[in-house]
Amino acid sequence: MSVLTGIEAVGLALAYLIGAIPVGLTIGLLRGVDVRKIGSGNIGATNVVRGLGIGFGLLVFAVDVLKGVAAVTLCRYLGAEGWLLGMSGLFAVLGHCFSPYLGFKGGKGVATAFGTVLALSPLVALISFGLWLAVVFPTRFVSLASILAAIAMPIAFYVLNPTVPEMAVPLAALAITVLGRHNENIQRLLKGRENRFGSSSKRPAVAPEPAEITEQ
Repeated sequence: MSVLTGIEAVGLALAYLIGAIPVGLTIGLLRGVDVRKIGSGNIGATNVVRGLGIGFGLLVFAVDVLKGVAAVTLCRYLGAEGWLLGMSGLFAVLGHCFSPYLGFKGGKGVATAFGTVLALSPLVALISFGLWLAVVFPTRFVSLASILAAIAMPIAFYVLNPTVPEMAVPLAALAITVLGRHNENIQRLLKGRENRFGSSSKRPAVAPEPAEITEQ
């Protein structure tokens, strides 16, 4: 493993701040809608679809993905490689999940995680996205699809990139972070109480827990 230089440390800090930008909330407020007060109370792409329609939901998803791509690309430009490049992806996801702009609350990191992996290994990103689609279409459980896709990321990366196995370590930490943010979804899935995408799309928000204000 290489030693962290000053410029690489700056890159990781910037990756964190880029990932922390609350895209869903910002776009919602620009449209006059506080997405925290509708649907699930989350500000991720899934809940933006409920409040603003699929077009804006896809926009939020795309920009959250670009946050991950931008964070990794910036750190690569600043000289990061190997495990440090993987760390840039982890820091972007940590920023999204624990945003300083939202009092260190945030989203669940799925779209931003996908963006970081897309910048690190497009093939791994394609595999993960394919798995996400394969689960979400028949089940309509966005959370289950996201959880399985996150688990697949470090495994697929390790298998397809055996020359840089150290990069799978921060990706594994990234996946654990995403899983941790889905803890309540996992509990609801186990109890058979998880909502399927497209159900109760316009219901008022039900007092979301302070630690959970986004979805993607």
